Amino acid sequence: MSLGSFNSLEGSSVHLDVLKTLAKDHNLYLICKRERREGKPTELARECGVNVLRVRTGNITKSGILEKGIATVMLERQFKSAIQRYFSNVRFDLVLYTTPPITFVGAVKYVKERDHAKTYLMLKDIFPQNAVDLGMLKKTGWKGLLYRRFRRQEKELYRVSDYIGCMSPANCEYLLSNNPELKPEKVELCPNITEIQDVSVDVATRNAIRAKYGVPQDAKVFVYGGNLGAAQGVSFIVECLRRQHDSRAFFLIVGSGTEYARLERYANEETPQNFKLLSKLPKSDYETLVAACDFGMIFLDRRFTIPNFPSRLLSYMKAKTPVFAVVDRNTDVGTTVVEGGFGWSCESSDPDVFVSFVRKIVETPDEEICAMKEREFAFLQERYNPNVACDAILRHFS
Repeated sequence: MSLGSFNSLEGSSVHLDVLKTLAKDHNLYLICKRERREGKPTELARECGVNVLRVRTGNITKSGILEKGIATVMLERQFKSAIQRYFSNVRFDLVLYTTPPITFVGAVKYVKERDHAKTYLMLKDIFPQNAVDLGMLKKTGWKGLLYRRFRRQEKELYRVSDYIGCMSPANCEYLLSNNPELKPEKVELCPNITEIQDVSVDVATRNAIRAKYGVPQDAKVFVYGGNLGAAQGVSFIVECLRRQHDSRAFFLIVGSGTEYARLERYANEETPQNFKLLSKLPKSDYETLVAACDFGMIFLDRRFTIPNFPSRLLSYMKAKTPVFAVVDRNTDVGTTVVEGGFGWSCESSDPDVFVSFVRKIVETPDEEICAMKEREFAFLQERYNPNVACDAILRHFS
């Protein structure tokens, strides 16, 4: 069960690569959403060896808070109803699902009880605490009522799950320390994964891509690609860009989200010479653009108390692009890139520290950068190939 849209099973993503790896040896069913704005009904199809049930839901993405909230709450009933209608004669051995959202719990319980199935949660999001960290929810007042409801659903989802796979060691530690009722043996490492591909480019291709997008040929290019929302701390990013005057460094941000307009306003009003903003690109174009840059950036808001582990790290690793993680003190993604020998990390709290790290990075000798790229790809092959996650899941059901 997934909150993803999965309009196609072609290509590669954290969830798709797990699904397609499992589908090689098992009979796999995927239940995902199809938002109302698409104008299509609930539909069952078979694609890439997977039975795909796309369930018509409300508009969850690119919608207002009220519409998004109502659509999210209704997911549980809609998914359960779709299972009853389309899979009444199918008996499942394993139910695999992710967060977000936490509102699948009723549908998960239904299949678990009906089929005596095992259940495995791939924890990609710790909600509602992440919303509290960013000020979207509070633990008091009327927002506290919402928080307590969601927190009960979160705990129920953990209770219903036979196993919980976390993205990183810090996620495992956080989950157990904040949910003492959980038995340690049901919480384990199940990292983000990707199809292993070397998508780095040669010098000629690099130069052509930079020319295409108006990126300087002679600068060290720092790229960020992905969501631009509250989680990225965009106001901090803007302040860092304002203080960055090293002509050797150029910053490229590609993406979309609720905070895109803030970056667009900065670009239009202050016309910085070392910064370019692009709206979201097709995945293949984005991956090629990343490979033509020198360093990939990760941003996380300093207010987070939960240990996020962004999957965009994997796209940088596939491109052999060393990583600069500008993150909160609770995540271990920065520790991972530093200890893995393929990046740098600083806290997202002081723009001057950011500036000093940029200076340090651009002055890193070329031979050291080449060594970092090789360590990065080897790390990817070892830690984040699809078999790592699939083996973690299937060892409980052999």
